[in-house]
Amino acid sequence: MKKTLTYKILDAHKVSEDLENNKMSIRIDQTLTQDATGTMAYLEFLSFGIDKVKTDLSVSYVDHNTLQNGFMNADDHKFLQTVADKYGIVFSKAGNGICHQVNVERFAVPGRTILGSDSHTPTSSGVGALAIGAGGLDVACAMAGMPFTIVRPKVVGVKLINKLRNGVSAKDIIIHLIGLMTVKGGVNKVIEYYGEGVKTLGVPERATICNMGAELGATSSVFPSDEVTLEFLKLQGREEDYKELSRDEDSIYDEDITIDLASLEPVASCPNSPDNVKKVSELKDIKVDQVLIGSCTNSSYYDFVKVASILKGKKVHKDVSLGIAPGSQQVLQMITKNGILDVLLEAGARILESACGPCIGMGQSPATDAVSLRTFNRNFYGRSGTNSAKVYLVSPEVAALSAVNGYISSPLGMELNEFSMDVTYPKCDSLLYKPTFKSEVVMGPNIKPIPKFKPIGLEFDAKVMISLEDNITTDHIMPAGAKVLPYRSNIEKISEFVFSNIDEGFSKRCLDNGDGVIVAKTNYGQGSSREHAAIAPRYLGIKAVIASSFARIHKKNLINFGILPIELDIEADLLDEIKVSWNKDTIKVTNVTKGKTYERDCDLSSEEYNLISVGGLLNTF
Repeated sequence: MKKTLTYKILDAHKVSEDLENNKMSIRIDQTLTQDATGTMAYLEFLSFGIDKVKTDLSVSYVDHNTLQNGFMNADDHKFLQTVADKYGIVFSKAGNGICHQVNVERFAVPGRTILGSDSHTPTSSGVGALAIGAGGLDVACAMAGMPFTIVRPKVVGVKLINKLRNGVSAKDIIIHLIGLMTVKGGVNKVIEYYGEGVKTLGVPERATICNMGAELGATSSVFPSDEVTLEFLKLQGREEDYKELSRDEDSIYDEDITIDLASLEPVASCPNSPDNVKKVSELKDIKVDQVLIGSCTNSSYYDFVKVASILKGKKVHKDVSLGIAPGSQQVLQMITKNGILDVLLEAGARILESACGPCIGMGQSPATDAVSLRTFNRNFYGRSGTNSAKVYLVSPEVAALSAVNGYISSPLGMELNEFSMDVTYPKCDSLLYKPTFKSEVVMGPNIKPIPKFKPIGLEFDAKVMISLEDNITTDHIMPAGAKVLPYRSNIEKISEFVFSNIDEGFSKRCLDNGDGVIVAKTNYGQGSSREHAAIAPRYLGIKAVIASSFARIHKKNLINFGILPIELDIEADLLDEIKVSWNKDTIKVTNVTKGKTYERDCDLSSEEYNLISVGGLLNTF
């Protein structure tokens, strides 16, 4: 049978298959963590009592919590470094760069499976790997040598034809696709790119597209490994990692989409969702207050060549603040040696740390009601740190031109050839540390034991603690930002912030009322892999989430921590009395207050049923 590239990689790593429940378990070759999710993932790993990681390669990155605002982040970083050294994990110190950018440069290998405790892990699929985002507990299990279970994904074939016009970028391709498919259109699917247009895109461009496949809710995205991949690996001094990989010519996709690259024009994701897509030409003359270029989506040397080509000889508009964050130490060295940094500084840019920074609310929050253009991947409500800000996601070219003009501007047709792409790529491994297996694990006072939860029971009464609309993100549930992120290893403290951006009384209401349920509509839990969006609500007494549908990673996180995800569309108001009874066959929900009963078949596999029955995965060790 002719195979897609997706299933060539999946089948080569298949450990077992559950056809009845449409699930498969795969072997994971590599893992990555970052410091916002890594502390919890490594606490979970330590609870297994294993002497070292069982993967071919595991890397621990420090890139999210790099603001040393108090002792908490620094303590977490010491914990991460000592765990890495003791248990056989490569450690990427703060300053080395953003996990996904560095992983593409130094570690991602065609044909390998990569599991990361960050939803944008599929960035590494730009080199022909199959990289998947997951919750920290799933990554901890993978480091312990356990297989990773997924719904057998449908494969969406995206055929790229022709080539992009001047001023149009890879960012426009993926934003256009998100507009077509919506933020829930990729759930339990892999987006596979093919066609003659693929060869016109370099690895940094492919990585950008795979990165924002997360905004479709996709399990992963993947590009073939071809001569373009080989050239990139040669530049990185990793030619030996190359392996040619592509789909079988006559393989059949579950869905087919064709994108004519020559017909695309610059587009933007408008506030407050990546699928609120409009042409940049429709947004002209909107005044801009802030422009930020960087993040794991657009922080490569290639991206900054485009930016510098626009900024050369120009000045940033007096009413605009322009911040630029190179994605890695390698990128920073390259733009320094090739004159690009001088161009950026002379134009009036602020150079930020090589870290996630503003993308997760760590600094650079916009002014009240400001318009902020960002080359990032998410513009969810409140994520920037300013709830009233209007955040647009755009390409580096749109961002740079708009910074100069002071209003949203289209670069369509601009010639951008000022700087050479034919440059030397330095190795830049000075902040990468291989394990010595000699350290003792150091835990600061902010690192608290992982709470273990009692089973919810097969019948329980609860109250509705919050009733929500469509597309609730993990940023709604468990906010990021400088105020909250330092408590990622302290569940008791971080639980105070659950839903705080949209309902400041949620945490206290849960503690005052006891057992609770959350009610929502479609695509509940889209966005980040942060398992804290499941653990903290469970700590507050949430036993079930009732929603019309769930995002893939969050549903798995709920199950991992013993919360029952119920796919039902129900009517409920705050503090309605709810009765839930469930077993392997059926789930019944009664809104006692409204006198309505809802029933559906139980869609949990035997493994998932058992995990919830015992109170979560950690209770099985």
